[in-house]
Amino acid sequence: MSTACSDRGGPGKVIADPIHGAIHLAQREVQVIDTPSFQRLRGLKQLAMAQSVFPNATHTRFAHSVGALGMMIRILDAAQEKIEILPEQRENLRLAALLHDVGHYPYSHLMEKVDSVVLTEDEVEGAATPAREIDATKTPYPRHEEMGRLIVTSQGDLVNAIGGANRAKAVADIFTRTGSADPQLSKLIHSSFDIDRWDYLARDSHAAGVPYGNIDIHYLLNNLRVSPEKTVGFSHKALPALEHFLLARFFMHRVVYYHKTIYGLEEACRQLLRRLRDHYPDKYEIPLDGNAVGELVRSDDLHSFTDAFVDAIVRKAAKHPGNKEEDKVIRALAGAIQSRKPPKILMEVPVYEECHRKHHAGTAFLQRCRSDLKKLSTDFSIPLGQFLLCVPTVVLVKVPPEYSATQVTRLTGDDVTARAHKEEEEQIWVFRQDDVEPTSLLDFEPSLVKQWAKFFFQACRLYVVLEVPDADDKVIKLRDRVKDWGKS
Repeated sequence: MSTACSDRGGPGKVIADPIHGAIHLAQREVQVIDTPSFQRLRGLKQLAMAQSVFPNATHTRFAHSVGALGMMIRILDAAQEKIEILPEQRENLRLAALLHDVGHYPYSHLMEKVDSVVLTEDEVEGAATPAREIDATKTPYPRHEEMGRLIVTSQGDLVNAIGGANRAKAVADIFTRTGSADPQLSKLIHSSFDIDRWDYLARDSHAAGVPYGNIDIHYLLNNLRVSPEKTVGFSHKALPALEHFLLARFFMHRVVYYHKTIYGLEEACRQLLRRLRDHYPDKYEIPLDGNAVGELVRSDDLHSFTDAFVDAIVRKAAKHPGNKEEDKVIRALAGAIQSRKPPKILMEVPVYEECHRKHHAGTAFLQRCRSDLKKLSTDFSIPLGQFLLCVPTVVLVKVPPEYSATQVTRLTGDDVTARAHKEEEEQIWVFRQDDVEPTSLLDFEPSLVKQWAKFFFQACRLYVVLEVPDADDKVIKLRDRVKDWGKS
């Protein structure tokens, strides 16, 4: 970083960024970046285990967070003549952009979603209950946004760098879209079309060496509009760029985020962490529940809560003692992750269907797995836990759900408010030529998105983790056994 003059009059710095060019930091932003709590993000890879396939995808949450600030600066500059933003609001928005990911777990969403993991044997035996529903006495892991709130408002280094407890709370309110935050301005941080996605699509695409995340940021910024009600949207002229953005996100999921090798390794790690936490929490020092996570991030231990935290657990689990089937599964999963020998995919059934369709080739395949996988496990003497059943799914854009009359009557006032808030934040707004207020992209007739929004893509996959000398021969035989499982 080189020294420059900040927009607050004090000495700031400039960061040379490959995505946004020169990012000019204010003095307070430099102080935030220099805290140990923010520097922790250097130890969190943005794309978890993607480097196993895309060797250059080693960029961090630190780089992305600085890039999100760069993106926020560009948006605020584009909007400054179209919307009144007070100096303090502007500074808080910049800080919220910088800190929006400060609450990420080691390996990010991989560890965050351990509570929703269903073990293969539970899936097969019809006991497919997420972890925290099994023991209601334990609180679930908080989402990374709530983790960020805890960190920003409780870690002294950040509170002081931001400017005190009240300022810290105001910044956290923006990136969690709660409290006193302006509901429209905070959408710049968290919505279907926010600075987070604008940066990570371009940055992840650049790092992975694929073209799918390259979006026309300049044209979108030039066509940014704000209504009298402060709704942020885009001119109808930017419609192709908006559609391109949605397609970029869709294809980055298919090509990078849900790549079969990457997803298989990450699912092996999710399953491993779930098993270790449930059966050996003390031995592996994995936070037992959300309360334990909260205590950790409020303490000095936060600074070591990085990818290295999980790496150490994996190394220890690869030497896990015992001869029970569960012990063998733990060693196999950990060994595959440590050696970067990914699970072998036995079969994949890709599905592209309308969202209302409940029965298709994918559901037929999943049902066959649930009914026949146990016998396959027995026949090949492979523990059931070494099979991984995955269903990564992506939609082009989220469509607000339709509720039946019965469902509506059961909703409380808080439920209605929460659902309306969530649905509104997923909207992308387009201004017709002469309209003062914008129209949802889903209701914009010339848009292809209106048609594409009806569909979802799903990759129903069955993997196996093997560590035996004749693994290749076994995989061939296993694939032959399951080759007809996708037929309805």
